[in-house]
Amino acid sequence: MSVSSFVSPVIDAFGAESTTNTTEIELIESLARRYGAPFLMLDCDIVRRQYHALKEALPGVVLHFALKPLPHPAVVSTLLAEGASFDLATTGEVELVQSLNVPADKTIHTHPIKRDRDIRDALDYGCTVFVVDNINELEKFVAYRDQAEVLVRLSFRNPNAVSDLSKKFGCTEQGAYAIIARAFELGIKVKGLSFHVGSQTLDADKYVHAINRCDAVIRGVSSQGLPALEVLDIGGGFPVSYDDTDVNIYSFCAPIREALAQLPATVNVIAEPGRFIVAPAMTSVASVMGQAERDGETWYYLDDGIYGSFSGILFDHGHYPVDALYWQGERFPSVLAGPTCDSIDVIAETIMLPKLNNGDLIVGRMMGAYTSATATEFNFFKKAQIIVLNEFVRDESLAPVVALEI
Repeated sequence: MSVSSFVSPVIDAFGAESTTNTTEIELIESLARRYGAPFLMLDCDIVRRQYHALKEALPGVVLHFALKPLPHPAVVSTLLAEGASFDLATTGEVELVQSLNVPADKTIHTHPIKRDRDIRDALDYGCTVFVVDNINELEKFVAYRDQAEVLVRLSFRNPNAVSDLSKKFGCTEQGAYAIIARAFELGIKVKGLSFHVGSQTLDADKYVHAINRCDAVIRGVSSQGLPALEVLDIGGGFPVSYDDTDVNIYSFCAPIREALAQLPATVNVIAEPGRFIVAPAMTSVASVMGQAERDGETWYYLDDGIYGSFSGILFDHGHYPVDALYWQGERFPSVLAGPTCDSIDVIAETIMLPKLNNGDLIVGRMMGAYTSATATEFNFFKKAQIIVLNEFVRDESLAPVVALEI
């Protein structure tokens, strides 16, 4: 049996009956005894499950995992073995995939604004596809026009997304025509178009609109006698549920599939999923290191917090389902605070929890995206170690494999 079969559905952070089962409790207790808290459990079986679910929902679309939400070697190795490609944005990410022997032709570099050395580092590795969204950026590739190809990123604003990524990056449709025409003059190959409708996009019509507008640009470019565009990158932003709301990714992607079917047959489609692949794959475990009664509530001070694994509360607008490992019994109004001396370091207020003792464990779900990746060691509290589960595909009759990330 794989460890992923032990992992329960999301625990309601507001006091609904927990679904943590005995086997998972035993696993968490065992890991806590062996490694100490805080720690994060990264289940590679869930990474595989999420990848294949999105592959099924978007048949024919080449998925480039975006490293930034969880740039962990086990995630990269797991996805590489499943056939995934990768989306890179920094030299550090280039170095990570290179160290893990990811073939360079399975990567693209999608940061719209780059230093010259960023371009050179990627090209030295063998990554040759880059993203631009303005003439200034395009002209950086004059020196590399015999090696590099570019995608032109368009902006489609989406203020309802958790993060409207078209606010910071992307050009208008007319801007795209201007960039493509200038690239032709400079001898730089434009391979295609890209967009990103924003993180945690709950409305598939945002993708449909962007695909349709890009389709118009692709056809318009050909009608103007410019070289045909070969690629459309539809970005990421595919939603996952942080509560008990059901997100059926196959149904969600149905209108996206319909829109993609209208593209010219010569256009290859790629995507850059990040959060969808890894958010459900990591669970946090922290321990109570102290407590106090304040204004009728019990404050529990944990050894992990806002400056650590729960950094996504600030940086990612995150709301993670948390509960006590031992959830049974009467519940009382409580506050979960982090370990640092900063008053902003509060994970959850007015949360209903059973009475806890020092040393008791608190479990956080959906902790794979923008948590460890954005954690700090402020106040010299060390980042939670990552414990990797099910990294290697194996016979299901074998016991769970647990490998400690050093």
